[in-house]
Amino acid sequence: MNRVGWKGISLLGTVVVLKGLAEFAGLLLIGQGLVYALSFGRHEVNGVYRFFRLMTSPVVRLTRAITPQKVSDKHVPFVALILIFWIWLFLSYFKYSMMLGQAA
Repeated sequence: MNRVGWKGISLLGTVVVLKGLAEFAGLLLIGQGLVYALSFGRHEVNGVYRFFRLMTSPVVRLTRAITPQKVSDKHVPFVALILIFWIWLFLSYFKYSMMLGQAA
């Protein structure tokens, strides 16, 4: 295979890995929200919630850094979920278009 072919496969692999990471982060944020809703105000003592919070803290910190200060800290995980969704959607479209390009 020539260099262009390997470069395309490498880029596609990178997109697939990034899409998988976005899916993982999104599922962690959804899980954190579900445990929050089902713990009836006692989420801080719930071990599963603390695990989800630990795993999602990099995404939430990054979202906090790019959102205006008017956005409450309570709403930042939801904003992070929306951003992860749009990133996932973009990567899905990019992966699909790359796969179509390689098939031709």
